[in-house]
Amino acid sequence: MRSRSSLPAPARGGVARLVALVSATALLLVPTVACSTGPVGPEAAVRSFFESFAAQDFEAAAQRTDRPEDSAAAMREVWEGLQAESLVATPTATRMSGDSAIVSYGYEWHLPKDRVWEYTGELYMGRSGNEWVVRWAKSVLHPQLGERQSMQLRSSPAPRARVNEHGGSDILVPGTVYGVAFDASASRDVATAARQLSAILSQFDESLTAQSIAESVTAASGPRGVVRLREEDYEQVADRLASVEGVVVTEEADLVSTDRDFAPDLVGQIKKTVIDEVDGTAGWSVVVLNQYGVDTDVLTETPPQPAPSFSVSLDKPIQVAAQAAVDARVEQAMMVVIEASTGAVLAVAQNEAADKDGPVALAGQYPPGSTFKIITSGAAIGQGRATADTMVPCPGSIVIGERTVPNYDGFALGTVPLATAFARSCNTTFAKLASEMDADDLTVAAAQFGVGVDYDVVGMPTFTGSVPPAENLVERTEDGFGQGKVVVSPFGMALAAATVASGRTPVPYLIKGRDTAVEGEVPPVSPEVVENLRGMMRQVITSGTADRIRDQGDVYGKTGEAEVEGGSHSWFVGYRGDLAFATLVVRGGSSDNAVAVTRDMFAALPPEYAGA
Repeated sequence: MRSRSSLPAPARGGVARLVALVSATALLLVPTVACSTGPVGPEAAVRSFFESFAAQDFEAAAQRTDRPEDSAAAMREVWEGLQAESLVATPTATRMSGDSAIVSYGYEWHLPKDRVWEYTGELYMGRSGNEWVVRWAKSVLHPQLGERQSMQLRSSPAPRARVNEHGGSDILVPGTVYGVAFDASASRDVATAARQLSAILSQFDESLTAQSIAESVTAASGPRGVVRLREEDYEQVADRLASVEGVVVTEEADLVSTDRDFAPDLVGQIKKTVIDEVDGTAGWSVVVLNQYGVDTDVLTETPPQPAPSFSVSLDKPIQVAAQAAVDARVEQAMMVVIEASTGAVLAVAQNEAADKDGPVALAGQYPPGSTFKIITSGAAIGQGRATADTMVPCPGSIVIGERTVPNYDGFALGTVPLATAFARSCNTTFAKLASEMDADDLTVAAAQFGVGVDYDVVGMPTFTGSVPPAENLVERTEDGFGQGKVVVSPFGMALAAATVASGRTPVPYLIKGRDTAVEGEVPPVSPEVVENLRGMMRQVITSGTADRIRDQGDVYGKTGEAEVEGGSHSWFVGYRGDLAFATLVVRGGSSDNAVAVTRDMFAALPPEYAGA
């Protein structure tokens, strides 16, 4: 082995070649170092970290930090806690000092339900060799986040809207209902279970017989709904229901009525109309949790925005009084009350007998009898044929064409002012007036009072009436005193009374802020017609067929008894102050019975309604 000193010295030319080779090799090494895989500066390194973080590639993002294992777990935890959908992360400024740097950032989190959360912070960078890495701390995720803390998205539901009546009291409030279902496949004896269910639930719904329950559930696969119960009703039977094999109970948020006897059918229609709009906008927040899962701070908060309460036109004292009045009758009885000046529907009352046929107070079709003389009088006065003072014949009977028209019990008054014939309800007078009119005169006049016009009132079904043109003389004659082909609803006749009370036909509404669509023309009624009719309708009370209600203030009205198969309908239509009404007792006989029901309603109103 040779010693270093014994090596031969290179030739001069060889030394030069060796130096050149070393220099060339050094030059080749420089770009190799400069093109390393890491970013060349702290901002570029942060951008790379953010790109991986925003792409939810937590392992790749963690490799840009000095604590890969801790940082990957923390980034995954924050995405899950925020239920994040996406992130936009942006470096905004960089401050360098030797091998350290501070990078300012902006985060824009996109969270469920279009929620956006933005904030700024700073993270620290360090240089390791030629590479810049994120010095990991949880402040990289949020400047206020500690090492043993996490973030979580919270939702705070908005209080559901309420529905209140004209006076401001609630008629529908947020509450809970319980859906009772039956799963036939989970019961060993369906027939026995159906009998048990019927015994428990028939107190709430008489139609729930053992047979009806068994037939409905055996045709279904899985649980089949049987009934929905208010919370207080469910609590009464919860233990008994739990003992029935196959019963499934679900708890549901809903709007519930504060008084189940307050216009139940109409309130049910109102609920169906507004139920999709009662939830408002939920609030949300991001909270800080410590290692024990306890809230320690709130990083951002957006309060819930409740939907505004809905107001309906129903007036509780009037509705209650009207309901009590119709409930006192055994026959089908109903009443509609409208605020004449505004068209607000203040009350819709039907007794249980009427409820069996549906919303007949609003959309039933009944002959109006002598209440239609309001329309016939309006047509005659509007055409200049007569005024309240015009002398007209009122014989006991009259023959027009092939029709003999009698007065009730054949009474005769001779020749009297039209107002007297109206107050005493002379069929013969109004048959004669109608016979002299054109085919569509009553159709046009009825529209002036809202009858025959289609009103699409949000929240309730309506039918005002039908008054077809009558080319046939006899039909036109019978229409004149409400016994022809004319049909009306109490709602339609309440509108007619409101027209006289206010001097114009109001547009009816139920839910405030919801416009009523009107289909068809409503020609204006002349002041002369209104003035004459008011006097005539007052005379019905003071010296005519409705004197029973004289003690209830300045009531204006028109009675009617419409002959139908098996009897006659009892009608009373009119107004007091701003309250226009129509009362019908189906096959109630004498119109005095409808007057009595109306009187009961007025007598039950609180003293503050005395002027109404």
